[in-house]
Amino acid sequence: MTTWRHTLDRAGIDGPALREAYTAQRRLVARFDRATSLGVRLLLPADLVPDVVATTAFMHHTDNLLDRDADGEAAGAAFTAWERRVREALKDGTGGAGDGGSDDELLLRALARTVSRRPVLGEVVTEYLAAAPADAGWRGFATEADFQAYVDAYSLPAFLLVACLLAPPTGYAGYRAACRTFVEAAQRLDFLEDVTEDLRAGRLGIPEDALARHGLTRAGLQHGTGEGDFEGLVHDVAATTRRGLADARRLIDIVPAPHRPMTRALIDLQGHRLRVAERHGVALLTGPARRPVAAALGTLAGAYASTFRRSAGR
Repeated sequence: MTTWRHTLDRAGIDGPALREAYTAQRRLVARFDRATSLGVRLLLPADLVPDVVATTAFMHHTDNLLDRDADGEAAGAAFTAWERRVREALKDGTGGAGDGGSDDELLLRALARTVSRRPVLGEVVTEYLAAAPADAGWRGFATEADFQAYVDAYSLPAFLLVACLLAPPTGYAGYRAACRTFVEAAQRLDFLEDVTEDLRAGRLGIPEDALARHGLTRAGLQHGTGEGDFEGLVHDVAATTRRGLADARRLIDIVPAPHRPMTRALIDLQGHRLRVAERHGVALLTGPARRPVAAALGTLAGAYASTFRRSAGR
């Protein structure tokens, strides 16, 4: 694996302030999801890694802002202020060129440089900023159709922030459709894993019509009445998610060859999480399952070894 210093060199990220800005985003992303962060470092071309890191950090920061300030007028004010700063940073092209700065300033500096390097990202950031408020107000979904609308309104624009950097040079419409398949499955898995945390926050990502098919209600889950068949619900959600991940594997053949190991690993990592969540079953109502660290490391090690062998054989 290329060292971080050499990764920045390969990407042409020079100057101490700019290098520190990207390094700060690497730390943020690693705290959120170490397995995926490691996969990016191991499996993507070095010159692309800082851009993926900065864009992922931007997505997580904005998502956390919306989650933290989901209620009241403060939510709209906080997001509006952040959106204005993002647009100003991208228009200026520097995000603040001085040394040091707050965490937000470091993020905006890295994002602005990434957009200047990858112009396609500018349009996707604009689409995401328009979509982001959909994540602040949701409290649940009455039907599967409502969940699908949320995926279209928010989950897909959020995923495309990073996915647009891995896209093929042509055929973007087909690529976007395959990304939609993947992100629907990943979002369904997130909502299953986060059921306890979401209920505490007064929301639920599993549609109420799916609950009803298993004799469950949102109120019953919130108050721990023990009604219905939660285990059966978990298996049904897992089966639907598994089919989605299987369909999403067509992404592997769509992306350019240098991006295929990471794309394959990303789908496989979701599969590991899904198996653990399904085994956790009714225990998801007391807390999320632990992330499958050993399985994830095995997948990444195997993918890296395969990539290394192919490179050595050229």
